[in-house]
Parts: sequence; structure tokens; C-alpha cells
Amino acid sequence: MRNRLERWVGLIVLGLTGLAAFVLWLAVAHSERPRTEQHRGVLFGAWHVIYDTQGPSARVLLVAIAVALICAAGLGFLEYRVITTYRRSTNSRGLPLAPRVVMADTKGRFDGEVTVTVLVPAHDEEASLPGTLSSLAQQQPPPDRVVVVADNCTDRTVEIARAHGAEVFETVGNTHKKGGALNQALRYLLPGQGENDVVMVMDADTMLDPGFLASAIRRFTDDRGLMAVGGVFYGEDGHGLIGQFQRNEYIRYGRELRRRRGKVFVLTGTASMFRPRALRTVAAERGQTIPGIEGDVYDTAALTEDNELTIALKSLGALTVSPSECTVVTELMPSWRLLWHQRLRWQRGALENLGAYGVTPQTIRYRAQQLGIGYGVFALWSYFALLGVTLLATDRWVWFTFWLGLGLLFMAERVVTVWRGGWKARLVALALFPELFFDAFLQLVYVKGVVDISLNKQARWTHVQHAAAAEKVAR
Repeated sequence: MRNRLERWVGLIVLGLTGLAAFVLWLAVAHSERPRTEQHRGVLFGAWHVIYDTQGPSARVLLVAIAVALICAAGLGFLEYRVITTYRRSTNSRGLPLAPRVVMADTKGRFDGEVTVTVLVPAHDEEASLPGTLSSLAQQQPPPDRVVVVADNCTDRTVEIARAHGAEVFETVGNTHKKGGALNQALRYLLPGQGENDVVMVMDADTMLDPGFLASAIRRFTDDRGLMAVGGVFYGEDGHGLIGQFQRNEYIRYGRELRRRRGKVFVLTGTASMFRPRALRTVAAERGQTIPGIEGDVYDTAALTEDNELTIALKSLGALTVSPSECTVVTELMPSWRLLWHQRLRWQRGALENLGAYGVTPQTIRYRAQQLGIGYGVFALWSYFALLGVTLLATDRWVWFTFWLGLGLLFMAERVVTVWRGGWKARLVALALFPELFFDAFLQLVYVKGVVDISLNKQARWTHVQHAAAAEKVAR
């Protein structure tokens, strides 16, 4: 049953968004419009095109705005209800990680100061690992332990880790990539962790900004019901225009998190911290109330292990947060091919996770996001199609006042949301069309993910070699 839901979830999302687009088209087509002068054009010398320059009526605009506001308010209310319910829950069986359950269990007990043990999963990361370990050493306070989880390494990852003073845990017979490597390390680590001995999982191509650990430790100290703290990531410098596209995307994501006051979308794999209680509970509930194999913290069947673990924790009632001051610099994809593979894995993994968990209160937000992406596919490609028809069918450029005004409003929104990124980010956003084509690229990834999962096509995990390592190999 789980596999069937995973296969069909993408088509269900696309079907629902297609139906919504069709209903909107019918509403506009049958709305009363004032009579205006009609213009005619010929497309490819064969098809006659009739159009006018009149914008949508005030009634249509008001209805569209009302529908959007109702959907947004409805989603916000549902999310608020879900969060409120598990924060107030005292059901230790259904929501064992709910704040009230945890606080009742630890009431009147002092479990010591918060300590931090960092796990850095690494597969052939000799080029990026030094920067990652240096950023950890520069934290005030620094972590109590740093363990590099060396997974099937063929380079100098192990030697470099030890040279920087880190412990090394080498996996044995792991065939399940990052999730499998972390499961092995956590089976070794978790039995010795106390209630306040926080575990941090951090990618080997990530660098923490100063103050990350201090802020996270303060959060865990002040709230014993808090189960996880996720980082807010932004992109490294370089990689030309494709790098700027990704940096702008990450800036907007961070802005959205700040507006949500740290309410987590995903406990990012770049850097996230967990109480041992949270990880042990997830492992115990696997195969019972949440998908996976009993005893595993990470579901090795999931392509996006960080997204899946986030949903697992939320399904068990865990309180999670991504504070705006907990920022990290992460590696960007330097080419379109690598970006395609990365985003295809992310997108397909997100859909598979929704299929695995089904329709639950905790997955409503994620399903709404997928519906939004699906609707965006119809909207953007319909816009491109109509723009193309207009250019080909008319012998002169037609300035549509309504759409010009809407475009200026959209342009302003794009610039404002990346303002923190500096003049390069603002310039790319101001140009508008480059980012529209980047969005179109991401939507093609989305469609490819839906097609692949529906056809049960085997997913590929693509390891991205750090740029410095690639240059070394080339020499």
C-alpha cells in the first residue's frame, strides 16, 4: 500500500492542480465582460487568433483575490491548529514527543548542562572537510565532541579528520548512503547520551556562522520541551549566474523562515541539532506509527532523509525551530547537470515521503506546498505559451496595461525579497526573466520527478564532488 501511494502521489497532486486551473479558466471564460474591440492575428499562416486588450473585470479580480486569501487563511488556520494541538497534548502514546509530555516526564529533574556532539557524515570529502571542521572549532563554545562518519571513503578524508582533532567512525558494509552511515554511528553513540547531550548532524560541505552553537544551546537550555533546532542556510560565493540563482532562492527561503518566526519546513541536513530523546523515540516508533525499520533513526528508503526525519518528528509531536541567528553557508551546485540531479532527488524524495505518510495533520502544509508547485507549473507555462502565441500571431507588439502593471508588482516583490543579498542579487531579480526561466527549470525537475515516481523508475543518488577536489583530480 505504501509503495502504491508513493507512486501515485505525484499524479494526484498534478491532477488536483490541473483541475483547479481548469475551474479557474471556466470561471474567467464565462464571466461577463464588457464589449471591446477585438483584434485578429494569424499563427503560422494557418490558425486565426482573436484577442483583445481589455484586462480582467473587477469582479473576476476580486473573486481571484478572495479565493487566494481564503486558501491562505485556511491553510494558516489548519497549521496553527495542528501546532497548538501537539503543543498542548498530554497523549504520551500518540504524541510521545509533545512538549507537555516531555516536560511532565522531566519535571524537577536536572540532567546537566547542554553538551553538543557533532556527527559529520563524509564520503570522499577531503577538499571541503577542513573548512567544515575549522568552522566548528571557531564556535564559542566549541562542541564537546566532533565525530566524522567516514562512509566508504577512498581519499584522505579519515587522515584529514584526525589531523583536525576529530574522532572518526568508519562504517562497515553500508550500502544505504548517508542515512545508513548515520544509523550505524547513532547506534554506537545514542546509548551513552544523556537527556541534554544534544546530537548535531552536519554536512561535510557546510560551514557554521559564528554564534550558531551558542544560540542553539541557549534555546535547548531555556526550553526543555524543544526537541530539535535546524539551521538557516545560504549559498557560498561564486559559480556565476547559476550560483546567484541558488543564492537568491536560499535568501528567500531564509526570509520566509524569519516571517514564520522559525517554524520549521525542513530540519536541513546542512546542520541540525536533536535531543537524544527525539532520535531514540523515532527509532523506537519506526515500523509502527511511522514508516521505516525499527531501530533506525533515518529511513534508508527515503531519498531525502532530512525531510523525512522532519515529518517523523512532527508526526510524534516534537517541537522544532529554525532560529534566524542559526545560519550556515552551504555548497552550491556549479553546473546545470548537477543542479538537475540534486533537485530531482529533493523533489522526488518529498513526494515519496508524502506517499509514505499519507494524509495526516502533520503533512497538510507539505501537501499544500506541492499543490502550489503544481499550480505554478500550469500558470508559468501557460504564460509562456500565451506570450509565444502573441509574438507569433501579431505583427506589432501589444502593451497590455493590466499585465504590465502586474509584472511591475511581481518585479518589485522579487527585488525586495532578495534585498539582503546585495546588488548582484537585486540586479538578477530586477531583470525578472532570468529568474522566470530558472523557475521554469525547477518546474521541469518537478514534472520529471512526478513522471519517474509514477513509472516506478529507480532513483539515482548522485555524489557531488567539491570543486576543489575536482580541480585536484583534473590535474
